[in-house]
Amino acid sequence: MRNIFAGRIGIIVVGAVIGVIAALLQYFGNPPNMGICVACFERDIAGALGLHRADVVQYLRPEIMGFVVGAFFAAILAGEYKPRGGSSPLIRFFLGIFAMIGALVFLGCPWRALLRLAGGDGNAILGILGLAFGIFIGVLFLKNGYSLGRSYAQRKASGWIFPALMVGLFLLLIFRVSFSPNGPIFFSVKGPGSMAAPVLISLIAGLGIGALAQRSRFCTMGAFRDVMLIKDFHLISGVAALLVFAFLTNLVLGQFHPGFEKQPVAHTSFVWNFLGMTLAGLAFVLAGGCPGRQLFLSGEGDMDAAIFALGMIVGAGFAHNFAMASSPAGPAAFGPAAVIAGLIFCLVIGFTQRDRASA
Repeated sequence: MRNIFAGRIGIIVVGAVIGVIAALLQYFGNPPNMGICVACFERDIAGALGLHRADVVQYLRPEIMGFVVGAFFAAILAGEYKPRGGSSPLIRFFLGIFAMIGALVFLGCPWRALLRLAGGDGNAILGILGLAFGIFIGVLFLKNGYSLGRSYAQRKASGWIFPALMVGLFLLLIFRVSFSPNGPIFFSVKGPGSMAAPVLISLIAGLGIGALAQRSRFCTMGAFRDVMLIKDFHLISGVAALLVFAFLTNLVLGQFHPGFEKQPVAHTSFVWNFLGMTLAGLAFVLAGGCPGRQLFLSGEGDMDAAIFALGMIVGAGFAHNFAMASSPAGPAAFGPAAVIAGLIFCLVIGFTQRDRASA
C-alpha cells in the first residue's frame, strides 16, 4: 500500500493538521498555548495516578492514549507492526526521566515550544534555541559513533502491552474509578489539569494524529537532527507547517497574544528556559526521538520507546515531588540543580556509549 504521507507534501500536510488540531483543542478547552504537549500531558497522567500530588496538574489526557492506539492500528494496517526491544532499556528509562525534568523546567515539550511561539509567547524562542543546542550536542555524539545497541525482534503479543495500558487508562478516565478515599484516580478541579477539551474530541484528535504521525514519521527532534547531520530538510518542513498553521489558526480564533510577560503556564527565566530544553533535546537525541515520536514508536511495538515514555511519566513524579518542575513564578528550588545533573548524566552516556573512539 502506497504511503501518501511519506513524501514532502505528505509531511507538510501532517504538520499543518497537527498545528490546526492543537489550536482547536485549546479553543475547545485544553490549557492556553497547550493544545498538545506530550510532556505536560504525561505529567498530568502521572498526577492522576498519584505519582505526584500537585493538585493543579492531574488528569488522564486522552490525547496521549490516542497517540499510541492510533499509531498501533496504523502500523497494523500498513504491515509495520514489528515488536522489538532490548536496546539499553535502563539507560532509555533514565533518559526519559531527565528529558521530562528538562521539559518541566522549561514547561513544555518540543511541540509545546512551537505552539507557545505560535500563540505569541516570546519565551518559547529561548526554549527552541535550547532544544536546537541540545540536539546539536547529540549530533556530535552520533557523528562519533554513539549507539545504544541494536534492538531484537520480540513476540507479537509483547507489543500489545503498552497500547493495552493506554486503553486501561482510558477506561479509568471514562469510569472515574476511585481506589481509596481521597486517593487515585485524581482529577484537578483548578489549574491546567482542570482545563480539557471534551473527551471524545480529544480522543479522536489523538487517534488521528497518532495514525498520521506513524505513517509520516513526524518527529521534531528528528527534524533538527536531520538538518544538522545530513542536511535533509524533509522532516523540518513538517515542523515548519505545524508552526505556521498553528499561528494562523490562533489568529483566526483570537488566541494569539504576543509578549514575554504573563504568558500562560510559562516563566521568563531565559537561562533556564534555554538550559531546560538543552537537556531535553540532548536526551531526545540519545534516546532516538522526541516524546511524541516515542509514543508513536511504542504503538508500532517498539518496547524501548515505551520504556522511554514510562521514564518520562516517572520523571514527572520526581520533578513535582522533589521541587524540580517550574511554575509561572519561575524555576523551582531544585530545578536548576536537576538540569545540571541531567546534563552530566547525558554527557556521560554520550561519551561512554560509543561503538568507536572519537576522532
